[in-house]
Amino acid sequence: MTLLSLFKDSNKKTAHTLINGDDAFLNEYIADSYIHEKKMSEYEKISVDCDSEGLDELIADLTESSLFSQKKVITIKNPFFLTAKVPKKFQKQISKLQNIFENITQLDDILVIVSSYEKIDRRKKITKLITNHFNVVETKIRPYELSKFIRNLISMEGYQITSPALNLLLERSDQVVDTVLSNYNKLKMITDNRKITTELVEKNVDLSLAQNIFAILNSALNNNYQEALARLSNQLHNGNNPIQILAVFENQLEMSLIVKVLKERGRSEPEIVKTLGVHPYRVKLALKNRVSSDKIARLLKQAIKLDFNYKSGQYREDDFLKLFILSV
Repeated sequence: MTLLSLFKDSNKKTAHTLINGDDAFLNEYIADSYIHEKKMSEYEKISVDCDSEGLDELIADLTESSLFSQKKVITIKNPFFLTAKVPKKFQKQISKLQNIFENITQLDDILVIVSSYEKIDRRKKITKLITNHFNVVETKIRPYELSKFIRNLISMEGYQITSPALNLLLERSDQVVDTVLSNYNKLKMITDNRKITTELVEKNVDLSLAQNIFAILNSALNNNYQEALARLSNQLHNGNNPIQILAVFENQLEMSLIVKVLKERGRSEPEIVKTLGVHPYRVKLALKNRVSSDKIARLLKQAIKLDFNYKSGQYREDDFLKLFILSV
């Protein structure tokens, strides 16, 4: 089993692979894992960036024999020739590439194309050739699928993680896949038994900006105003501006309000997760909040008004944030 198996693909029978999705960090992670699998240990590793090195360099690598008579695995990054807008000056090189892809069965090398564009032009001949002859792997992860994806990825790489540790890792990474993978890489380097525990995450993964700000409002909602004001002062001292802080407040209150309204309408926790398309942990946190939906709605309106007033220049200092916290 490989990390590619975590995603929907089109043709497992071929080693030539197109990794397609708009998350560049994730695509690079998956591609790097694939080309370093044991079955490719004897292959010469070559990487070509079409943006910086050009198509002539790519064509040369595809057509020239290895100096060491080794088979090659060639990673093709930024394949702009798959997009809709390609300058006419590249038409000659693209014709050569089309010819190569038409006769790809004659290649001894393995090609791995990393396409991190929001869209590729599937109407173009060269794109059709690649999608027909390559294993196309779509690296799309829905928010509510992230926990399962990360758990499976960790397991496939030979590591173990407890459920509380995974939840904490996701929480401190704001459920953003790039951040989760970066923090996971950090944990891999410091664990000595390939086991990731809650304690390891707590000591080595810092609270995110959103989490730190989330804690301000959460303390105020629990009537711990002294702690809330101390946390707010700390964030302002660290250089976070009022607009950043208000944006997180608004997002937090909006999520809590929507979750509460859906719960009042008889939706179960899993149904709410699926409806909103967010990570289950965010829904669970919102449901733990005992504040009424009416009060949350009032606070949300107040936060939006403060945001508008600050942007329109009515407030010059940040004391209005402290007053907002005290009014919660």
